[in-house]
Amino acid sequence: MKGKLRRWGLLDRQGPRRFLRHVSGIIHVGANEGQERKLYDQYGLNVLWVEALDEAFHVLVENLAGFPKQRAIQCLVTDRDDGEYTFHVASNAGASSSIFDLHMHRDIWPEVTYTTKTKMKSKTLVGLLRDEGLEPSAYDALVMDTQGSELLILEGAASCLGGFKYIQTEVADFEAYKGCCQLADLESFLSCHGYAEDARKVIARHPEGGKYYEIVFRRDLGRSQR
Repeated sequence: MKGKLRRWGLLDRQGPRRFLRHVSGIIHVGANEGQERKLYDQYGLNVLWVEALDEAFHVLVENLAGFPKQRAIQCLVTDRDDGEYTFHVASNAGASSSIFDLHMHRDIWPEVTYTTKTKMKSKTLVGLLRDEGLEPSAYDALVMDTQGSELLILEGAASCLGGFKYIQTEVADFEAYKGCCQLADLESFLSCHGYAEDARKVIARHPEGGKYYEIVFRRDLGRSQR
């Protein structure tokens, strides 16, 4: 869905992205072509972009020229190091690409199909930072736009979740992709790790009543220290 739903102004001071005022560094997993690069630059943020798809990654690197505080790494992030996955490439410039099959996503965007697929190996977020020699403490927010694999990313990052003040993600409350995580799954997992909802915005609706959200979770220090 990356690219189709960029309805945000550069300085979203009232919506879910108001948290950008309170952080200094972001890891953005599911970068696509770096559509938010100018937004992040407005806040002077250090940004690590992570994108799995070859074509999108090459465009991302080009788009980041002139943004010295932002860098890109090509990687598929899940809950496993050296996990093997089939990555499905979507027809909308790769925006809806996923390790999961399309399901109820088709009911909202029937024009989006998978055009090809490729085999990929994954890393956990912890493993990626380690292998790249990056210090997790340099980033105090995590953004995800990975078409149903968000819970896998969080499970693979469990040991460093305490370093994030905010976690922002796109997520549906219905099965948009076959076997994907849903809002209730994220709420349950993040609650156990000391996070509470900070903001949400509906960005798409399913004909039968389900919704896609852009949602932000904030780490509750009191809860996480109990």
